[in-house]
Amino acid sequence: MHEDCKSVWNKCLDVIRDEVTEQGYNTWFKPVVPVHLHNKTLTIQVPSQFFYEWLEDHYVDVLKRALTIVLGEGAKLEYSVIVDRGPKQGIPYTVNLPGGNSNGKPKVNNPFQLDELTSPQESQLNQNYTFDNFIEGECNRLARSAGYAVAKKPGITSFNPLMIYGGVGLGKTHLVQAIGNKIKADLPEKFVLYVSSEKFINQFIKAVQNNEIQHFQAYYLQVDVLIIDDVQFFAGKERTQEIFFHIFNHLHQSGKQIIMTSDRSPKELEGLEERLLSRFKWGLSADLQQPDFETRMAIIHNKMAAEGIEIPGDVCEYLAYTVDTNVRELEGVLISLIAHASLNGREIDLDLAKQVMKNIVHDIETEVGIDYIQKTVAEYFNLKAEDLKAKTRKKEIVIARQVAMYFSKEYTNHSLKSIGYHFGGRDHSTVIHAVQTVNDMLDIDARIRQSVNDLKNKLKIKAA
Repeated sequence: MHEDCKSVWNKCLDVIRDEVTEQGYNTWFKPVVPVHLHNKTLTIQVPSQFFYEWLEDHYVDVLKRALTIVLGEGAKLEYSVIVDRGPKQGIPYTVNLPGGNSNGKPKVNNPFQLDELTSPQESQLNQNYTFDNFIEGECNRLARSAGYAVAKKPGITSFNPLMIYGGVGLGKTHLVQAIGNKIKADLPEKFVLYVSSEKFINQFIKAVQNNEIQHFQAYYLQVDVLIIDDVQFFAGKERTQEIFFHIFNHLHQSGKQIIMTSDRSPKELEGLEERLLSRFKWGLSADLQQPDFETRMAIIHNKMAAEGIEIPGDVCEYLAYTVDTNVRELEGVLISLIAHASLNGREIDLDLAKQVMKNIVHDIETEVGIDYIQKTVAEYFNLKAEDLKAKTRKKEIVIARQVAMYFSKEYTNHSLKSIGYHFGGRDHSTVIHAVQTVNDMLDIDARIRQSVNDLKNKLKIKAA
């Protein structure tokens, strides 16, 4: 039987050679090894899953025509695909094509049913994430524009794959799910799938345990738009990277759209195979940065308006200046502010906002917050805290203000802009100048040095 299958394959090669280029023949057909012939079903062995996918994507008609000519009507082809290399990494498994159900597609188990999700093409998208409620600013304009372009023409633009990267809480998940929801709304026939890297990894592990790798991969190969969140967690997981590599290749070569998020740019990712990283760089990588002041103001107004609440301007400015880390923390502050106002029957005002900030923002402690620093420094210099915020240029007040700015910069996590805001709306350059002035005076002015040391003790901060 071995000679029979070899003879049949050689006859097929004679047909194929006339229909493909020499390079295509040498690359994709010479490495194939015929291994079995039963009735009119020929089994061939190919060196990898990617090799099999390429044959099916680019040469399936040629193969079917050659088999029909050699074996007659009803001829079938099966592949023995070597997935893992090396004696201890696993055994080859077989993918059968053609076959399956009446529409020509093989029956595929849905890996999401492992999570008690039953719909075969459920997108796993959160409908609350849209472009309408994603606030655009300088910090995210490129990423949002690219995302919108992809949403209008998935798989057609040069932004494939689209990689959105940035720190925690900057809106990566919101943006990629907004893309998915836009595609679903405009192109409902598209199979859009959002999955976190953690869920993808867990599904793959279960597929391995249940000997259902084929079904796992086949399910993902049906997807038109695949959205993978936090791909950095694939680091160090070699088999997961292997399966994702093949899924990525198949989808990309088929003109399907791939969208990913990461906490850092592709060139900074560690623990991922180079061949995978190189594919991440094929399309566009766009970063999300910390929102600037104007964007934070817009986010606050938008979130509060969605709750039917009109927030006073001074409260909005205070929050925008004080919470300058990420959108997630800002949203947490707003939720707490609304809760405090509702539970205590209070109007939202600046005093309530400051009270909430002291309770929930971990990097602004009550004892050494800016308000406390201003109060302590003002008392030490026999001034009022309000004097430090005034426009006056009196020497004694300027020195006290600079010392207070110095402590605010050294012992809180406020940005320069935020510090300036708390000192009468001054800009960041004023704060830089104040800090530098105090540092200079510490070297040459014994009185300032003594004052700073005294204040350190009052603020209960250990001298460096």
